[in-house]
Amino acid sequence: MSEEQFIFHPDSEPIKDGKVTWRSPSNIALVKYWGKKANQIPANPSLSFTLNACATTTSLSYTQREHYADDFSFDLYFEGSQKEDFKPKINTFFKRIAPYVPFIKDVHLTIETSNSFPHSSGIASSASGMSALALCLMDIERQMDTTMTLDFFHRKASFLARLGSGSACRSIEGDLVHWGSHEDTVGSSDLYGIKYPYTVHEVFKNYHDTILLVDKGQKQVSSTVGHDLMHAHPFAQNRFDQAHENLTKLKTILVEGNLPEFVKIVESEALTLHAMMMTSLPYFILMKPNTLAIINKIWAFRESSNTNVCFTLDAGANVHVLYPQNEHKVVYQFIKDELVVYCENGQYLCDRIGFGAKKINS
Repeated sequence: MSEEQFIFHPDSEPIKDGKVTWRSPSNIALVKYWGKKANQIPANPSLSFTLNACATTTSLSYTQREHYADDFSFDLYFEGSQKEDFKPKINTFFKRIAPYVPFIKDVHLTIETSNSFPHSSGIASSASGMSALALCLMDIERQMDTTMTLDFFHRKASFLARLGSGSACRSIEGDLVHWGSHEDTVGSSDLYGIKYPYTVHEVFKNYHDTILLVDKGQKQVSSTVGHDLMHAHPFAQNRFDQAHENLTKLKTILVEGNLPEFVKIVESEALTLHAMMMTSLPYFILMKPNTLAIINKIWAFRESSNTNVCFTLDAGANVHVLYPQNEHKVVYQFIKDELVVYCENGQYLCDRIGFGAKKINS
């Protein structure tokens, strides 16, 4: 689909006052997206597990404005408190999406949002937050356009979410989501995420993700700055080629249920992401000593236990420990016995694969 197909048709039903609520999950990339072009277009394709427990719930109330104005009128509440400092990011998002959902200028919006995980946990909420808001807006549009298909609803919600936060486009559906044009993935697009279109072995169902909170502080470098550093990065093209190659390899790995090869790619992708940050100008080291300690513990345990536990990382110090359902008991005991000690205040989150966002009935 093209961008033009997502432009709102003004001959739809007029907007009415109302309220909608959506719960949208976070996601964790297996093949990482790092580097972007104009308009939130990814420099390379990515593949992610949709999570389940780590999610944002957003309610959007909307009332007709008395007079037309060429701006946006909204209030924002985060976990019950008004958040003026969050508003500039939302205003930027609205500017980007206004050509596609122009009715947002016709209403006053009250945004009430909360996370299932602590705001200070170091878990990024941009993916779940922006996707939840995009879904609420699409719910309003669907009420005005009763001919809208579910496929179009999902694709445009993903398209809008991408304009708020790139990874947010991977939080609409589940359990595996592909984003970015890739010659070996049918239907793939830079404009939105799609459900992974190929067969996936049963072993990858109910996969667990235990998130070890190594550092709950503010990120040393924002994702926007980090992505921009890829423009002049000496190894950028090699990295982009690697992502394409890994996605092609995963097609067979996911069909066969080849866990050892899955582990190799997932961990290599995580370390490559951090290698890109360490070799950019300016350069950053986002891993902490405890991050490295956890990684070494996982490697040693995997060898001694003959399990398939592995790690992945976001652009920060926290560690996502991934393992299949049939190894849950032994791996989770290992996490409690040997890894939690490296977490800040002993904090960690237990999650697993999820199947996308859900509407919450009022």
